[in-house]
Amino acid sequence: MRKLLFSLLLLFIVLGRGAAQENFLNPILAGWYPDPAITDDGEGNFYMVHSTFAFYPGIPVFHSTDLVNWKQVGNVIHRPEQVDLHGFGTSRAVFAPDISYDKGTYYLTCTIVDGKGNFVMTAEDPAGPWSDPVWLPEVSGIDPGLFFDDNGKSYLVYNSEPPNNQAKYEGHRTIRMIEFDKENLKTIGENRILVDGGVDISTEPVWAEGPRIYKLNGYYYLMTAEGGTAVNHSEMIYRNTNIDDEFIPFEENPILTQRHLDPDRENPITSAGHADIVQHPNGDWYGVFLAVRPYEGDLYNTGRETFLTPVKWENDWPIFDLGGEEIKYSYPLPEGVELKNDLIPLNGNFSFKEKFDKKELPLNWMMLRNPKTNWYDLKNGAEGIILKTRPETVEGEANPSFLGHRQQHIIGEVSISVEFDAKAENEKAGLLAFQKETHYYYAALSKENEQPVVQLYKSDELIESISLDNTVSEVEFKLKFEEDEYTFYYKTEGEWQQLGETQDGKYLSTQVAGGFVGVNLGLFTTSNGKPSDNEALFNWFHYSGNDEVYRD
Repeated sequence: MRKLLFSLLLLFIVLGRGAAQENFLNPILAGWYPDPAITDDGEGNFYMVHSTFAFYPGIPVFHSTDLVNWKQVGNVIHRPEQVDLHGFGTSRAVFAPDISYDKGTYYLTCTIVDGKGNFVMTAEDPAGPWSDPVWLPEVSGIDPGLFFDDNGKSYLVYNSEPPNNQAKYEGHRTIRMIEFDKENLKTIGENRILVDGGVDISTEPVWAEGPRIYKLNGYYYLMTAEGGTAVNHSEMIYRNTNIDDEFIPFEENPILTQRHLDPDRENPITSAGHADIVQHPNGDWYGVFLAVRPYEGDLYNTGRETFLTPVKWENDWPIFDLGGEEIKYSYPLPEGVELKNDLIPLNGNFSFKEKFDKKELPLNWMMLRNPKTNWYDLKNGAEGIILKTRPETVEGEANPSFLGHRQQHIIGEVSISVEFDAKAENEKAGLLAFQKETHYYYAALSKENEQPVVQLYKSDELIESISLDNTVSEVEFKLKFEEDEYTFYYKTEGEWQQLGETQDGKYLSTQVAGGFVGVNLGLFTTSNGKPSDNEALFNWFHYSGNDEVYRD
């Protein structure tokens, strides 16, 4: 059991948001929203973006006026023709976007890993539409970000290969900068190395990445991640007074990390890094960063999430003010800010039921890779959504008939209602818990020997099949998840019946499956490589999260 005292310190939410709260909750965006980058327009509007890898729509855009209450307003990759994601593995393609603003234009820089490399897009409104990508083939590396100096010059800073492309050790990288022509969206001249390896190359620091440049207090600041995105993740800061000079590291680096703490501590938050800082309208400073909530050791199924903490300044150096060494699950609200109850919940414990009764798919839903054809129908705003049963599967690298919602809690449940009349044994429709092509669970309504069945798959292995009455064409499926236990149920009428044994949730953890995403829960139908003209009607999707740390 978690410590009761820890739970009582949070003082809020049980399946909803209470009134008169004095704190906000971490993660500020629950579920796999990794690699946060943030900008503001100077008029009190903040926009934040995140990595989405091979999922579509890509790069969600969130808006806030107070850094605490966030609402998704769009996606940067929102047209299938902008970026072709076919052929990419689940955790490849769209890595670490950065958003910036200058004189009425928003800029989005990003990398398509294993693809065409780095690009820049622009928009007048972050909610969209965004332009097609302008590729930057001369920028070798990942994590590009723009900095606009007040003298009119612009620069692109990014992770790149070691000097002369000769690594002194595994994970040896550099941070480089090159001048950027913001009018014509191209680089100017040669790049130069700002950081070789990390703060102290004699210690063989790995994966210097996620660079940001700020101009404040008479200094140019360079902030970078270091140590990789797992438990050794950390954030470093450098500065100088002339951008052309050497950047000098802070003597008290890192300014954010959890790498030195006891991994067996209560309710750990680990792997903190890849940060960005911004000033609140009230004058205070805050930082966003990715971190994870493991349920055992380094095991987590919710992916890398976005956290928010205050930032303090000491001798003109920014330091993440964690209120001690450990990142907290709650911090005091910024002065003058109240939590809003009318927004789609993104943190704490909550539940919702999606009836698919709008004319457009809500922004929280994603699919694997961009669609080549239109395979879902929202029924012109009537309740329920129809998915075409197509040959594509989630094991391939195309665009299957799958719509997913991020798992945002360690403890919770999800359920669906599906109407489906399989015409052959290869046709299936049901509830999918998906981590990657080789790691998923699937509870499906199908047919065996011309009789309806409910089945449970562990990836492509059938582990349970139960015959139903011949008249059954509608089934409800439910998944209860609690740390590493995933238990599936089905119901045609009456009480819920367990489908198979409780399954090993570690199989869906990032540590076991690999990659950079968390679990996605949702709707899936397939004919497993064979032609089909069938379709499945999903009447609703219900999600509920009930993590212990948020309970009164």
